Amino acid sequence: MTDEALKDINQFLTFTLGKEIFALDIGTVREVLELTSITKIPRTPEFMRGVINLRGHAVPVVDMRMKLGMSKGEDTVDTCIIIVEIEFDGEFTVMGALVDSVREVFEMTPDTIEPAPKMGAAINAEYIKGMGRQNEQFIIIIDINKIFSAEELAMAKELAGAGNGAEQAAAEEVAAAAPA
Repeated sequence: MTDEALKDINQFLTFTLGKEIFALDIGTVREVLELTSITKIPRTPEFMRGVINLRGHAVPVVDMRMKLGMSKGEDTVDTCIIIVEIEFDGEFTVMGALVDSVREVFEMTPDTIEPAPKMGAAINAEYIKGMGRQNEQFIIIIDINKIFSAEELAMAKELAGAGNGAEQAAAEEVAAAAPA
């Protein structure tokens, strides 16, 4: 393969939601975590599962099934949290995407990716980058930078800040209670 052809290969992390296969550009993925304890934050949208502690930082977690209008699924041993970095207006937000299972890193060339199907005006599918194929199955390629509104990203930043503030306050309480 030529160097030019290698540059045109895109790598995607594939994951499942129900029976459907989705993919994220590997460049937006920081890491994949096993399901861990998620702290629910009151008065947040249903798709916002809460926050997790990721190396001392509160990271908001979104249930991707709920965000995409699917039915809520049961957490299993395969349930994972994909830590992604989302860019909006030149700023980056770290979030967790709760998925049913993570499959593999999959390479696709641009010529194997079809444009997103036109669904009509009633359905907003601008977050779908395209449709890939693996054997006879379609892979729905998601543009993680377009799936959340500005308000949702602002709320995620607030949740992360609130969670980090709570962790800081708890750490200060422990330090104050410790014998000198």
